[in-house]
Amino acid sequence: MSTYRLEKLFSPRSVAVLGASPRPGSLGLSVLRNIVAAGFSGRIDVVSPKHPRIENFDTMRSISELPEAPDLVVLATPPDTIPALIDEAGAKGAAAAIIITAGLGHGPGSLADAADRAARRHGLRLIGPNCLGVILPHAGLNASFAARMPNKGDLALVSQSGAVVAGMVEWAARRAIGFSAAVSLGDMVDVDFGDTLDYFATDRSTRAILLYVESIRDARKFMSAARAAARVKPIVVVKSGRHAPAAKAAATHTGALAGSDAVYDAAFRRAGLLRVYDLNELFDAAQTLGLIRPFPGERLAILTNGGGVGVLAVDRLIDLGGTLATLSDETHVKLDAVLPATWSGANPVDIIGDADAARYTGALEALLQDTQNDAVLVMNVPTTLASSTDTAQAVAEAVQTARARAYPGKPVLAVWVGDDGAAASSFATAGIPSYATEAAALSGFMQMVRYKRAQQLLMQTPASLPADFSPDVATARRLVDVALSEGRTWLDPVETAQLFEAYAIPIVPALLARDGQEAARVAAPLLEGGGMVAVKILSRDIVHKSDVGGVQLNLTSADAVRKAADDIMARARAARPDARIAGVSVHPMITRPKARELIAGIADDPTFGPVIAFGRGGTAVEVINDKALALPPLDMTIAHDLIGRTRVARRLKAYRNVPAADTDAVALVLVKLAQLAADLPEIREVDINPLLADETGVIAVDARVAVAPVATARGHGNPRFAIMPYPTQWERNVELADGTPVFVRPVRPEDEGIFEAFFAKVTTDDLRLRFFAPVKEFSHSFIARLTQLDYARSMAFVALHATTGEMLGAVRLHADANHEHGEYAILMRSDLKGRGLGWALMQYMIEYARSEGLRRIKGQVLADNTVMLEMCGKLGFEIANDPDERGVKIVSLPLV
Repeated sequence: MSTYRLEKLFSPRSVAVLGASPRPGSLGLSVLRNIVAAGFSGRIDVVSPKHPRIENFDTMRSISELPEAPDLVVLATPPDTIPALIDEAGAKGAAAAIIITAGLGHGPGSLADAADRAARRHGLRLIGPNCLGVILPHAGLNASFAARMPNKGDLALVSQSGAVVAGMVEWAARRAIGFSAAVSLGDMVDVDFGDTLDYFATDRSTRAILLYVESIRDARKFMSAARAAARVKPIVVVKSGRHAPAAKAAATHTGALAGSDAVYDAAFRRAGLLRVYDLNELFDAAQTLGLIRPFPGERLAILTNGGGVGVLAVDRLIDLGGTLATLSDETHVKLDAVLPATWSGANPVDIIGDADAARYTGALEALLQDTQNDAVLVMNVPTTLASSTDTAQAVAEAVQTARARAYPGKPVLAVWVGDDGAAASSFATAGIPSYATEAAALSGFMQMVRYKRAQQLLMQTPASLPADFSPDVATARRLVDVALSEGRTWLDPVETAQLFEAYAIPIVPALLARDGQEAARVAAPLLEGGGMVAVKILSRDIVHKSDVGGVQLNLTSADAVRKAADDIMARARAARPDARIAGVSVHPMITRPKARELIAGIADDPTFGPVIAFGRGGTAVEVINDKALALPPLDMTIAHDLIGRTRVARRLKAYRNVPAADTDAVALVLVKLAQLAADLPEIREVDINPLLADETGVIAVDARVAVAPVATARGHGNPRFAIMPYPTQWERNVELADGTPVFVRPVRPEDEGIFEAFFAKVTTDDLRLRFFAPVKEFSHSFIARLTQLDYARSMAFVALHATTGEMLGAVRLHADANHEHGEYAILMRSDLKGRGLGWALMQYMIEYARSEGLRRIKGQVLADNTVMLEMCGKLGFEIANDPDERGVKIVSLPLV
């Protein structure tokens, strides 16, 4: 449902309270009193079958007796009454309900399930059950049992824990931090993180979003909403349960590396969310986001009257990956003029322990004017030589004056060590975030820096994949189908090698042998010319071969191979008498003395589905624990970022007489694994260990592949992907009326180059008709918005000349959060008009919209764009004047 009817929940005009009683301390009475005390200006009704009057309200005996349907119903009644009351509220016409009551149970057959089913019958949205409630300062509504009504502000807090909401409200009240909303989701039978992210992403009263997450239930919905919201607003998330035990023992090294919290971390990173690890860090982020808007740059200048705390601040800044600003020559001159000769002469700017208000403001003025820093941290340690309180007031006034002049956007943060509240009050009045310690201040500052970095990463254009990479999906599918038809859960080594060959992943070949004699025979060609081989146990029941003595290396003769094979099989039978042993596999030994041992693979997460893992390989991978994870699909940019987040990435560079490894080849393997996971949902785990990498490229020495049947698909592509992969099924060849061959496919992030060349062949007037205004330049960020899509809610098709690859045109469709309506836009190369390409792309877009189940598509067309209006009429669009914009037509096509 997503944002369906959420405007009634978060901006209600009327509220009905159920469960209030005259008994002091009752939950319902507390909620009612909070609603009244907050000054809600809409209609308030109280429903009670037992009490004719509660507080100053005459009650109604039932919801059906209310004079009009309330927008919002708040329930604090016994658990067994909830489903029937929800049904009654829905029948009355209520739009949303908050179930504060706990104890409704979980899962099918529970009271919570019954309430959810009743709500869905009427299209009624639910918050809860088992929640604190919802607080909406801008609406003057406190529909909760929190002890305090927070100030109005622009932070939206969404939490599964009511205690976190209550604690954040109390904390913020003492620091002049306000909220646009504080939402306790509780058990999330209906409204969840995905819904609230979609809503607050477009809420004009919300500038940043804070999340407290215990678990995610619909990963694809969450990731789609989070990725969209994070592109427009900072989102900070704290996730509890970081050290919860894994749900099951991992069968592979890759699976062991992909712990639950590590996968959540990868998901948050991929979505562009800023993760913090405790409430203190969440408080720091709230303090910063509540008073500072995102700013360009990340160079920090530090102003202090104590050298020691200044150095500590620098240490912490570097620890967090920050950048210490360098003072410009001009700023040096200005500081020399206002500071004593004993000042530090560098950043941090130590203005000595006797610094008074005038010295602080003089130095601060110089730093604010310096273009070589992007933010200033002002610190003070109290001394008997100057008043810290007076200095704080002077700094606050100086910042306010600066904001009104030439540099209003440069943020200032403050740390007043040992402050009794007087300095914090001055800073709060001036809108300056203040902190108790330098560590807290830098944590808040780095949240803003990380947000900017995350935005840059999301907007990067990836390198194109090799033109010759075209996986043989049909062969790979046959291999997996055979294994599943035989009831197997693992591919054998030969099948694994064939699977990798289908995806152009280099791997050491494998030859199968039933016994020592056959092993010696198949090894003979490999031993010619001084070659060596490895022999490994072959059993679908033995995953870790070395655990049973099932591997022997560097064998140089047929006799050695024969003996090794017989010994390996004997040891395996002794160690695992229950195992089905098919024989051994024989492999040529790969000698790469300067290669690095890596691990790469696919792990399976119960929440987010397939996960790509990378790290340092070998038998001690779990002990070394040098790994990073990413959610597929991957491109080359994301793959390189994945590699760079490991310690082993440093060993891939050149050192001493060891050449740098081919990191592009490593990254390409990761991208190919992600594509493999997208094409074959039945592949549950892939473990390449080791993957050898050197200057010549990569090769998999050992690999295992686990398979399992897939349940009914729940979407396009791999149904288990949390992020919808590139939809290959929408690639198509068409021919225009004049015989021009055209290849139509979904847009890809790496298409920036073809868009630049395309726009150069579109006239200024055609660009005006498409973008409703003259377009003078096409920046990277502008084109990135066109090429980097979430296929779960947006689609764009590009038409390419099938021979030359030139871009001829494009059409795009963006679905609303409820996935009911879509808005389209189309643009052709100006020299190709009248050849049928626009008609073909519009029909293709309509076909796609119908396949997605959209009910209607619409678009805005300038009234003087007569060609487009004529085509829309022929396609069956309804055409009307836009009531909000003169000279604009609304075209709309019903699809059902």
